[in-house]
Amino acid sequence: MKVHFLMESDEDGWAPVGVESLWAIDLGNDTVRSDNTPWFVRGVASDDILRVEIDDEGVRWAGQTVQASGNCTIRLIVMKDGGSDAARQTMLETFHRLGTTGEGIELRAAPD
Repeated sequence: MKVHFLMESDEDGWAPVGVESLWAIDLGNDTVRSDNTPWFVRGVASDDILRVEIDDEGVRWAGQTVQASGNCTIRLIVMKDGGSDAARQTMLETFHRLGTTGEGIELRAAPD
């Protein structure tokens, strides 16, 4: 299932999206365990247990963290070579050697 996070942009324009959705596992009693790492949501990591509220359309919206997993989310913005695929891959491989997992995406500036 998906759990949705309503995002508000700060004075620097972060986050670049209005809503982020994460995969989650339903634990019952209006709680879920996050099942992937967020791109943009701050303060949440994979395997955290979250309270959810279900709206009239059946959409699950994230609330407070009930239990932190002990995992962390590290967000890097790669500037080398303009954030090229090769530069991102080099960073991912560096972290992989440290025993972590990761993914990379290309963030593009919105057109003026």
